[in-house]
Amino acid sequence: MDKFFRWLFGNKKSPATNTQDTANTAPLSEQQIQAIVNNQNPRYDLQQLVSGCGQSVGKQRELNEDSLLALTTTMAGNSGNLPFGLYIVADGMGGHQFGEVASNAAIRTVAGYVLRKFHPYLFQVKTDTMDESFQEIMQTAVGEAQRAIQREAPGSGTTLTAALVVGQQITVAHVGDSRAYFVFPDGRIEPITRDHSLVKRLEELGHITPEEAANYPHRNVLYRALGQGEILDPDIFTVGFPQPGYLMICSDGLWGVVAEQDLVRSIVDAPNLQRACQNLVSAANAAGGPDNISVILVQLIG
Repeated sequence: MDKFFRWLFGNKKSPATNTQDTANTAPLSEQQIQAIVNNQNPRYDLQQLVSGCGQSVGKQRELNEDSLLALTTTMAGNSGNLPFGLYIVADGMGGHQFGEVASNAAIRTVAGYVLRKFHPYLFQVKTDTMDESFQEIMQTAVGEAQRAIQREAPGSGTTLTAALVVGQQITVAHVGDSRAYFVFPDGRIEPITRDHSLVKRLEELGHITPEEAANYPHRNVLYRALGQGEILDPDIFTVGFPQPGYLMICSDGLWGVVAEQDLVRSIVDAPNLQRACQNLVSAANAAGGPDNISVILVQLIG
C-alpha cells in the first residue's frame, strides 16, 4: 500500500519544455501516507444505502413460492442527500394453489404503488409535500396487493414483510411470519416484526414456552395472511435505521432453520452484504433446507 501511494503521489521527474508552464506538487510525507493507510473508518458526507439479497428453493421443495424485491438508490447534491430503498420478502403459502403467483403479485403490487407515489419526488423537481404519510402509503399498497391476489390467484395466500427506507427512517408493512430483524455488530439480533402465527399467539398467551414453540407441530399455521379473508389488518410502523447495524428481512426458510447466533455470525464475519446473504442461504441449506429461503440485508453507511 505504501508503494502504491508513493507511486500515485510521488514527485516524478518529467521533461518540461517551458518551466514557467510547469506545475509542481509536493509529495506526501511518509507520516501522511501512513495516516491514510491506517484510517480504516473514514467519514463521508454522502450517506447511502447498500444492500444484498439471496434466495434458494431449498433442499426439499421442487417449487419456489418465495418472491423478493430489493431496490436501492441514493440521490445527493447541494440540495440534499436522499437514501431511498424498498425491500420486500413474500412467502407464498404452502399447500395452497398458486402460492408463487400470490407472492409475486404481492411484491409487484406493493412496489408499483409505492414507486408511483415517490416517482415525482425522485425524478422530477417537486416543491410541494406529499399529502399522505409513509405509513398511509404502505397501508394502501398492502390493500392493493390483497385485492390483486384475490383477483389473480383466488384461494391462495402469502406472507409480506416490506420495508420502505427514506433517509434514516424505516416504515414497515408486515403480514404473516416472514420477519424483519435488526442485527448489530456486537452480536445482538432483535426481531422488529411479530409473527401472525398460531404458535406465536400461543406463546404470547403463555400456553407454550419459547422452547416448545420451536418444535410445535403446527408452527406454520397463520391466522393472518395476504390474500386471505375480506378484512386485512397489517402491522404498519416506523422505526429508525440502526447505526451501526443492519436491517435483515427473511422468510421462515431461514429464521426457522438457522439459529440466531449463526445468523449473526454469517453476517458480521462476511466481507460484504452479498457474501453475507450467500452465507445465510448456504447455512439454511446445510441445515437441511426444508423450505424456500429468501433474505435481504441492508446497511446505512456514512
